[in-house]
Amino acid sequence: MQFGRTYEEFTVGDVYRHWPGKTVTEYDDHLFCLLTMNHHPLHMDSNYAEKTTDFGKNVVVGNYIYSLLLGMSVPDVSGKAIANLEIESLRHVAPTFHGDTIYGETTVLDKTPSKSKSDRGIVQVETKGYKQDGTLVCVFRRKVMVPTATYIKERGGEQPGRPELGGQ
Repeated sequence: MQFGRTYEEFTVGDVYRHWPGKTVTEYDDHLFCLLTMNHHPLHMDSNYAEKTTDFGKNVVVGNYIYSLLLGMSVPDVSGKAIANLEIESLRHVAPTFHGDTIYGETTVLDKTPSKSKSDRGIVQVETKGYKQDGTLVCVFRRKVMVPTATYIKERGGEQPGRPELGGQ
């Protein structure tokens, strides 16, 4: 299974459809709220959400959806990254609710060789997240510093830190 890409493996215009999707549960949402100290009642209090909001039910924290999509993209985009450099933009387009399933896809927008080191480059991507019905819920753009094939080879190959297990 591929885990990330080298600079040479990115082509502007390519689209990576991330699999599998993730069905968001109330537990997921509440745990994220607790971990990040986001105690807004829109996310945590179903009585409040039902009686006082336009949605009539709890809305999943947008930054959880962003984080979920970022994680989904790792095997296709940043699994070999040297560094995530920048989140250029982040838009929450539509609400997500408990029970919705999120799917993501990433488009390669640009790639630029590093000006200071020949063994890496910068890749700009846009990731979009959709609900099961095709509704766009989140869009973000980021720049990732990725290694060249030379960088990988000079550091011992694809998994240089992985120990040899069994049958040594």
